Amino acid sequence: MLSEKTVKARLKDIFAHQKAKGLDSILIVNTDNEDPNFIYMTDFRSGIFEQSFLLLERHGMTLFTSPLEYETALKQKSGSMRVINVDSKKKLELLKRKISGKTIGINAGFMPYSYYLSIRKRYSVKKMVDVSDAFVSVRLVKTPMEVERIRKGSSITKKAIEVSRRALKIGMTEKQLCTIFENALKSLGADGTAFSTIVCFGKNAALPHHMPDGTKLRYGDFVLIDAGAKIDNYCSDVTRTFIFGNYKKKIPDFEKKMAVINTVKEAQKLAIKSIKEGVLGSKPHLVAQTRIDTANGGVYKGKFTHALGHSVGIEVHDGPGLWPSAKFKLKAGTVTSVEPGIYIVGFGGARIEDDILVTKNGAVVL
Repeated sequence: MLSEKTVKARLKDIFAHQKAKGLDSILIVNTDNEDPNFIYMTDFRSGIFEQSFLLLERHGMTLFTSPLEYETALKQKSGSMRVINVDSKKKLELLKRKISGKTIGINAGFMPYSYYLSIRKRYSVKKMVDVSDAFVSVRLVKTPMEVERIRKGSSITKKAIEVSRRALKIGMTEKQLCTIFENALKSLGADGTAFSTIVCFGKNAALPHHMPDGTKLRYGDFVLIDAGAKIDNYCSDVTRTFIFGNYKKKIPDFEKKMAVINTVKEAQKLAIKSIKEGVLGSKPHLVAQTRIDTANGGVYKGKFTHALGHSVGIEVHDGPGLWPSAKFKLKAGTVTSVEPGIYIVGFGGARIEDDILVTKNGAVVL
């Protein structure tokens, strides 16, 4: 449950944003799924709240929800939030009184166009303005509570990866390891997964978004696990890559495989070292890219094929990323993933990823 102080601070910051100036209110509309901004403003952890409307005003919030969710909302609401128990007809009447003839903000990045047309017509609003940028901006800088939830999720994810690593056996499939990992994640206290778990064996590690299938583990294979725990609505994102086998016995192409993994580790270390408040978002990526492109005589040049990282929060991609062309400056309180990789089709690859807190003086690995 959010404190009253936190709710007021979030409302103040959102309505102070350039995109929200001049608005009478902001309407967050859930479809069959919850708008991430609904979660951000309510911190509800139980209930579905499909087709529920949350009306934000400068000094408070009103939730219009069905009888199905009414009691669930009452148990979780912050002190000043109003919760109104409505059926479809009553919701139309009550909400129309609030927003008819008014200028309201919406999250156009989430709301389907059919909803936009329906709301504009049914509720007779004067104007609808996209305020998604305001939420992105406010959500970008995390409070200590948000950081702690992400840190806890990251810690649980790393522990579950180690449990999975100890369970490896020749002949097991990627799907089987995925199940072991996700069971470990929940047993360690996660609410669920932050996104679909990626498990890659051998050559599949060259495919950044390969989904676990029936590929069987062989001695000496790359093993890549990219996953995240969700804790109290907040995501984490961690990747580890290692080689399966007893290092005292001969592993095929061992030196070549370890060179790939070690180069990625070095690139990540250098990128993290470059992170602090005020640094351009492009710099950490370029630092990692340079290390990878020049390592071992340039053999990996062009093998790092994605952005270095992305903001992490309520969504696993929760804001701007560390792109080579990024123009924004890093802010203290931002949490971002740092995940350099090398991908060699037909051979395999490696990615190492951690969640990082940006501070005034540098970066902290969560």
